[in-house]
Amino acid sequence: MTSMAVHEMNLNSELATFGGGCFWCLEAAFNELDGVTRVVSGYSGGLVDDPDYEAVCSGNTGHAEVVQVSFDPSVISYRELLTAFFTVHDPTTLNRQGNDAGTQYRSVIFYHSAEQEVAAQEMIDALSREHIWDYPIVTEVLPAPVFYPAEDYHRDYFSRNSQQPYCQVVVAPKVAKLRARFAGKLKQR
Repeated sequence: MTSMAVHEMNLNSELATFGGGCFWCLEAAFNELDGVTRVVSGYSGGLVDDPDYEAVCSGNTGHAEVVQVSFDPSVISYRELLTAFFTVHDPTTLNRQGNDAGTQYRSVIFYHSAEQEVAAQEMIDALSREHIWDYPIVTEVLPAPVFYPAEDYHRDYFSRNSQQPYCQVVVAPKVAKLRARFAGKLKQR
């Protein structure tokens, strides 16, 4: 399924695609933000058509675990989404986030327009100048390839499994960090 098939056909909606470790973390975080209308976990950037979770986790397909975010730019900007992305993951670790290791966990921004490419590179350049992290940013900035939605059991994983140990130890702290940083931009619950 291509990006357009997953993308809600809303004239005020744009797409953003990010990979920064386990897609459960990114999905849970981006779902908190006002203006984000949909977040779909999936796979992009690999060599195999229609991969499944097991194949991607083997590291042999070349895909990254990603989220495809549909958002209303009149409510939340792409730059704010980039800030959220860099808030909830470590962009300095090559092919890893915490204990999750492999190319499927790489830090990557798949841009959908020239404007997104420029914004992503400008953000990386600005963060690099600020020396926020002890190591250089290794986030890739690449054109958006085909997006393959993940299996149904991955969707809304955190909201359905918040008491699971991985969710408690890994996902919940990232969501809390995003909530603190974006307190004024959260969806009303």
